[in-house]
Amino acid sequence: RVRRLPEAVSVTARSNTAAPSPSVRWGFYDRVLAAVAPQAAARRLAARMAIERMRGYDGAQRGRETDGWQAAGTSADSEIAIAGPMLRQRMRDLVRNNPLAAQAVQVLVNNIVGPGIRPRAASGDPGVNARADALWAAWSRRCDRHGHTDFHGLTALAVREMVEGGDVFALRRPGRAGDGPVPLTIELREADHLDAARFDSRADGVRIDQGIEYDRSGRRAAFWMFPDHPGNRSPVFGRTLESVRHPAEGVAHLFERQRIQSRGVPWGTAAMRPIRDVDDWQRAELVRKKTEACLVGIVFGADEAEQSIAPVVEDGEGNRIEQFEPGLVAYARNGKDIKFNQPASTGGVYEWHRVQLHIVSAGFRVPYALMTGDLSQANFASSRVGLNEFRRMVDQLQWQTVIPMFCDPVWDWFVALAQTGGQLPSGVAIPAEWAPPRFESVNPLQDAQADLLEVRAGFSTLKQQIARRGYDPNATLVEWAETAAAIDALGLVLDSDPRKVTKAGLVQTGDTGDSAAPRREADQ
Repeated sequence: RVRRLPEAVSVTARSNTAAPSPSVRWGFYDRVLAAVAPQAAARRLAARMAIERMRGYDGAQRGRETDGWQAAGTSADSEIAIAGPMLRQRMRDLVRNNPLAAQAVQVLVNNIVGPGIRPRAASGDPGVNARADALWAAWSRRCDRHGHTDFHGLTALAVREMVEGGDVFALRRPGRAGDGPVPLTIELREADHLDAARFDSRADGVRIDQGIEYDRSGRRAAFWMFPDHPGNRSPVFGRTLESVRHPAEGVAHLFERQRIQSRGVPWGTAAMRPIRDVDDWQRAELVRKKTEACLVGIVFGADEAEQSIAPVVEDGEGNRIEQFEPGLVAYARNGKDIKFNQPASTGGVYEWHRVQLHIVSAGFRVPYALMTGDLSQANFASSRVGLNEFRRMVDQLQWQTVIPMFCDPVWDWFVALAQTGGQLPSGVAIPAEWAPPRFESVNPLQDAQADLLEVRAGFSTLKQQIARRGYDPNATLVEWAETAAAIDALGLVLDSDPRKVTKAGLVQTGDTGDSAAPRREADQ
């Protein structure tokens, strides 16, 4: 006996038995249960449909509209382990051959590093700070292991490798004779040097995942790297094919963390497909235009003797070979007319192309105008708003990625070796205050006035404003004092001297008997 089901459940069961809902799929167990126990199957189906209706996110709905949406639940490291090498290779190919990708990478490096991210010792002791800054200035000029550039050049190259390849490694290396008082050099290695195929798990809790060794607490303990680049084409017998262990305290790993991950991915990953599609479309459009230009017109009614006027190419056996070239006129038999070819025109190409370039610039996180140089759609206000957001992103990357993951480790290595060699006092903490390069002002007068107001109101100090412009505050103040002394010795009064001239630059305040009167006049 089968008891009659409630109407709502019965209709649902019948309708789904005939044609299951696209959002609730029947499996083998459901079909078997429906055959032997329809009531239990109906209750099971009703419960599942109720759960589906309880989903509060449209992006989590299942049905015909989302059937092709495949989303994996793997970890970031698992995804990078599979896709990382291919992403690096394709991004490097785009940067080599696509001008938009090359410009986007260059814009990011220019804004993140620029002329350099400069440190200033901040130990609290002026003498120690001056000594540390002098040592850094001498060491940073010759810190490159390969001798090509200075510390700022290494920083720019490291950021470029991070943007283009996903991550980069800086290795602490001993110095050589003539490198200066601090025996330290820095060697940069691309992401390919890491032995990503090395996995291991030991009984003491130490594990190796993608060439990165972790201790029992989960902290990075070492990196396993190939001494030579795996893609090097030098003879195999001249290269080392076995990875070497490098302790983590001697390696600075620079990459952007977008999830809980141990490796990075190229920044233009989201723009790879769009930029490739735009490149293919441009090539196809150019080929179409060249093909249309090959055929000028068709002559109908030419005699047999006139056929030789058209260009003819034959192979060694006398077979005619079709040939197309610009300006070609084709001849046809049994006609009385000539018709010229009309190349087709495509409307809306410029608008479509600009939209695609906006998508590409968003994928690279670079303003459209900076990547393309197209300022036709921008005005002063829109440009400033877009640049402000871009600068906030650059500030975040400088202070949360580049400085703590690359600059600070290098400074710590430098200070430790300088203290070991007796160049700096041991047992004294000497941190660094970093000064990223300043952004070029869109409106220099207004920005300078705003900086002056900040200093006068106490919101910032004069040294901070000098550091924001990429200069050493101490050296700048010393130079200003020397300049002021030379001006006084020559008896000059310059309009830019705040000691003797008011803010308006009209009244001298140092040569009159009543110094308050000029100030009142200037205030008025």
